[in-house]
Amino acid sequence: MTSTSDVALRSGRRNRIPGLIGLFALLALVGVAVLLSLGLGAQDVAPGEVWRALVSPDGSDASAVIRELRAPRTALGVAVGLALGVAGALIQGHTRNPIADPGLLGVSAGASFAVVVAIAVFDVTSFGGYVWFAFAGALAASVVVFAVGSGGRHGPTPVTLALAGMAIGALLASFTSAILVNSPETLNVFRFWVVGSLAGRDLDTAGQVTPFIAAGLVLAAANAPALNALGLGEDVARALGQNIALARVVGVLAIMLLTGAATAACGPIGFVGLVVPHVARALTGPDHRWLVPFSGLLGVVAVLLADVAGRLVARPAEVQTGIVLAVAGAPFFIWLVRRVRLVRL
Repeated sequence: MTSTSDVALRSGRRNRIPGLIGLFALLALVGVAVLLSLGLGAQDVAPGEVWRALVSPDGSDASAVIRELRAPRTALGVAVGLALGVAGALIQGHTRNPIADPGLLGVSAGASFAVVVAIAVFDVTSFGGYVWFAFAGALAASVVVFAVGSGGRHGPTPVTLALAGMAIGALLASFTSAILVNSPETLNVFRFWVVGSLAGRDLDTAGQVTPFIAAGLVLAAANAPALNALGLGEDVARALGQNIALARVVGVLAIMLLTGAATAACGPIGFVGLVVPHVARALTGPDHRWLVPFSGLLGVVAVLLADVAGRLVARPAEVQTGIVLAVAGAPFFIWLVRRVRLVRL
C-alpha cells in the first residue's frame, strides 16, 4: 500500500523538473540582462567588445566605460536585485500579507533618517560615507520594530510586526522631514540618494554590502522550509514541530540584512520587493523553497532592466532606477490587483 509520504515524495520529484527548468531559464534571462547592462547606455558597446573589455582590456574608451563605470553598477544591481526580491518573498510570507514589501519593518525609514543625520550633523557627502550610516539606521529601526512587535503575550506576530513597522516608520519619516525642512543644504545632497539609483557607485560600495547580502541569503534559504509550515497556520506549524519564535527571528534578521544593505547602497528602491514575489508565485506556486530563489532572480532582472531603461529613455542623461521602477511597477501592480486574484497567504 502506498503511504502519504511516498505520494508526496513522488509529487515533489514531478514538480522538481519544471522548477529546475525555470531556474535555468531565469539564469539565462539574468545573463541577458547583465549583457544589456554592460553594453547599453550613452555609448553602446557591442557584445564582442564587452567580452574583450572584461577579459583583456586594451585601454580604449569602450574598455574604460565597461570596467570603470558599468561593471560596478551591474554587479551592484545583481546584488541589490537578489536582496530585494528575496526580502519581498520573505516579508509577504511572514506577514501573510500579499501587499507587504520589505520596507514594512521600517528599514527604509531608518536608513533615510540615518543618511539625513550623516549629512546634516557629520557633513558626509559621498555615497561611500552614506553606506554605513544607512545600514546602521536600517538595522536599528528594524530592531526597534521587532522589539515593539514582540512586546505582547504571544510574541512577534504578523499583525504586531506590521503595526509596529508602520508606527516606527511614520515617526522616523517625521524626524527626517523636520531636518530637511530646516536644512536646504541637507536636502540638496539627500535628494540624490533618496531617489534610488545604481549610478555613481563603485566596486567598493558593492564590496561593503555584499557580505551582508550573502549572510541574508543564507538565512533566507534556511528560513524557506519554515515559511511553508507557517503558511498552514501557527497551530499546525507548531504541531509539525516548527519552532515559531526561531522561524520569525531568522526571517526578520534575513529581511533586515537584505533590505538594509540594498537600501544603504542604492537608496530606497520600491516595487521590486512588492511586485516580483507575485510574479514568482505565479510561476512556482506557494512553495517557498522555489519561490525564494525565483524571486531573487526576477529581482535581478527587474533592477538591471530598469537601470538600462533609465539610461536609454533620456540619453545622454539618465533617469534613476527608482523612478523607472515606480513608473513601471505602479500600473503593473494596479493591474495585478484588479485582474488577477491575489494568492491568499
